[in-house]
Amino acid sequence: MSLRELARVVQTSEVTVRRDVRALEAEGLLDRRHGGAVLPGGFTRESGFPQKSHLATAEKTAIADLAAGLVEEGEAIVVGAGTTTQELARRLARVPGLTVVTNSLLVAQALAHANRVEVVMTGGTLRGSNYALVGSGAEQSLQGLRVSKAFISGSGLTAERGLSTSNMLSASVDRALVQAAAEVVVLADHTKLGTDTMFQTVSTEEITRLVTDEPPGQDDRAGAELQALADQGVQIAVAGASGGAAGRPGPGDEAGPARQQRRDVPLPGPRRQVPGAGPGLRTAASLDQGAGAEQRARVADLRRR
Repeated sequence: MSLRELARVVQTSEVTVRRDVRALEAEGLLDRRHGGAVLPGGFTRESGFPQKSHLATAEKTAIADLAAGLVEEGEAIVVGAGTTTQELARRLARVPGLTVVTNSLLVAQALAHANRVEVVMTGGTLRGSNYALVGSGAEQSLQGLRVSKAFISGSGLTAERGLSTSNMLSASVDRALVQAAAEVVVLADHTKLGTDTMFQTVSTEEITRLVTDEPPGQDDRAGAELQALADQGVQIAVAGASGGAAGRPGPGDEAGPARQQRRDVPLPGPRRQVPGAGPGLRTAASLDQGAGAEQRARVADLRRR
């Protein structure tokens, strides 16, 4: 339920409900989510597309704006299923010479009228709850594929376990997408940080970069998870890192992607070597060998915010 609906039912203010929800979560009686709360034990539950499409919409927009800047003309990439990746696809329609391999009908639909983008869809069985193709057909169609980057999302992200999702079939296809790419870019808003779900998709060691939004100042869990991910060598790009909430301009800022802010935490060194990989397979941000101290300072500053 949303905080607004809870406040209406119990006839009190959203401020009071937010405080009570935080206390109930501490006792293990419910799990907080962006703008609301759910019953505990969400390892096996997954919201359908209609519910997901209305959650953290501003944050997803900001993340998609930032992630689109990582894609260059003429690249070949894979894009997984999800509402955040759907937002990314809408922006990729403007990238000329792009080839996008996807198992998502929503991603394909967003690119259907992009004249300069080639869309390649996997086979598989349609999973109606998220409009994605899954199963052995989808996985087999990805065998032998090699692209520069994979953009995927999920239900939860922790430094200990990496990216996870609540559905076994979705997790299996996402793993196949990741295996086809030289770099793995995870798109996850701050509400997913510190959340663990049933099926692991990508281990932390396999994640090249995380694109997320600025967590609220009181969200200590998200800040701690960002610190732990950075300590393990994940590059962290934070949308809306200066001024205003993620996806919304701050005071005096212009709206739109041109004003999108980014806090980039570089890797201490290359995450993995790809035989024969050229410049197109390098990470989007240059690697800084002496960035360890700066990385910790930036993430610490993010936690204070």
